[in-house]
Amino acid sequence: MDKHVILTSTESKEPSFFYGYFIVVFAFVVMVMMWGTSYSFGVFFQPLLEEFGWTRAVTSGAFSLSLLLLSLFGIVAGKLTDRFGPKIVVTGCGFFLGLGYLLMSQVSSIWQLYLFYGVIIGIGMSTAFVPLVSTVARWFVKRRGLMTGIASSGLSIGTLIIPLVANWLISIYGWRTSYMIVGSVALVLIILAAQFLRRDPGQIGQSAYGEDEWPETGDAKALGLSLQEAIHTQQFWMLCVAMLCFTLGLGAILVHIVPHAVGLGVSSASAAIILAVIGGAGTVGRVIMGSACDRIGNKLSLGICFALLSVSLFWLLPAKELWLLYLCTAIFGFGYGGISAVISPTVAELFKLSSHGAILGVINIFSEGGSAIGSVLAGYIFDATGRYQVAFLVCGTMSTIGIILTSLLRPIRKWAGTNP
Repeated sequence: MDKHVILTSTESKEPSFFYGYFIVVFAFVVMVMMWGTSYSFGVFFQPLLEEFGWTRAVTSGAFSLSLLLLSLFGIVAGKLTDRFGPKIVVTGCGFFLGLGYLLMSQVSSIWQLYLFYGVIIGIGMSTAFVPLVSTVARWFVKRRGLMTGIASSGLSIGTLIIPLVANWLISIYGWRTSYMIVGSVALVLIILAAQFLRRDPGQIGQSAYGEDEWPETGDAKALGLSLQEAIHTQQFWMLCVAMLCFTLGLGAILVHIVPHAVGLGVSSASAAIILAVIGGAGTVGRVIMGSACDRIGNKLSLGICFALLSVSLFWLLPAKELWLLYLCTAIFGFGYGGISAVISPTVAELFKLSSHGAILGVINIFSEGGSAIGSVLAGYIFDATGRYQVAFLVCGTMSTIGIILTSLLRPIRKWAGTNP
């Protein structure tokens, strides 16, 4: 009887005092800074080309290297978060990220570009997604998709705001001083936000939101697949390849859409707005599709998002007017944001929570690998043909393959007869 009274009292206070909502807020802040600064690379791209005369493929290679290291160190960051929590992990990586941007202001040769941006910033970015969404998944059972969508919308908000700010700073102070300003702000805000992150509700004596309604975190935690078990399932590899198909287009668009638009005669200021359109639409996509996956399921939500990506990438082939570029990239941004919000709940549904960070970290290798390949491939295609159309065609085709793979996802047999 006393236990019932205590639970009832706790539930009545949960909407106002549940610390999980603060986890969502601070994860959002970290994502704004990490991804907003990262996807500003397209704005700094042209000034770097003009000053040093490097090819587009070589210059975008530094961005690709950072994505590869992000994914590799993301596994380590995910495992460390599973064990120690996100506070110390995000703090350390926030320091590396800020340091990398400060050093970028001193770049004078290609090896420095690859060291400062590719290596140091790549390590700093390793907590930009996996540890944060994995932490949110531990705090929420009910509304997991929605809360993951809200937290990960920081990625889109960052893409919406920071490239525009960076473009404005470059126009006034030049790219070197702009990198110093960006690095300083990122260093301070990320480290401050990290101090409020906690691994799971048990650390402060709370329970995951909705645990009493959807009993998952007890037995399911104990039964959850380890990383070693997960990699022996078809579902794991389907998700890995599907995420590679998704991010191949993501890397190509985020690095090359601005120079593509400029090549069509669009001003640099208007071209920078394209990244803001992607960011804004991505925010809407994360919230709407994050909420939708709680209602219609993760599989259908992923399929819808992949379909939107395919449509937008194929539509970019003939698009030459600015309003069409805005429309195509808005559709792309919605689909991209939706996939980013749904992937963590999908992993939690299929493999449960015991090794969620580590499993998501390995899947993220394929995600960032796709972005790395996409950015370099698009640059190489442009260097060879003088156009981006073939790159958009390849990326649209890969997104179509992603639709097929997500349609084939099935529940893991180990969970048959257990609570979802």
